[in-house]
Amino acid sequence: MKLIANILTTVVAISHVGILVLEMFFWNHPVGQRIFAMTPEVAASSEILAMNQGLYNGFLAAGLFWGLLRNRNDVKIFFLSCVVVAGIFGGMTAKTSILFTQGLPALIALVLVLMVSRNK
Repeated sequence: MKLIANILTTVVAISHVGILVLEMFFWNHPVGQRIFAMTPEVAASSEILAMNQGLYNGFLAAGLFWGLLRNRNDVKIFFLSCVVVAGIFGGMTAKTSILFTQGLPALIALVLVLMVSRNK
């Protein structure tokens, strides 16, 4: 169970690195515009905000990697909880699919990490 929890936590961390790259470097680019369904005008006017969002996603990824590398379930639980909350908020305010692409994998990883922590 611990291995599965760590694999899923790693997947969540890697996905947030991907989001960082998209939001910080490809937001105002045809790739980012297609992925986020934006016009060039919308992308240009929101580019700085997207870079800020990307940085926050990078911090989430860094925290998850920290928890994985140090084998700290408390750190993993904190950062996975942050991702779940961000996924719920994003799903309610921006795009429903965020619930499933960000929130659900983090929730599953969180439940597994909690189960592993409880069995120690």
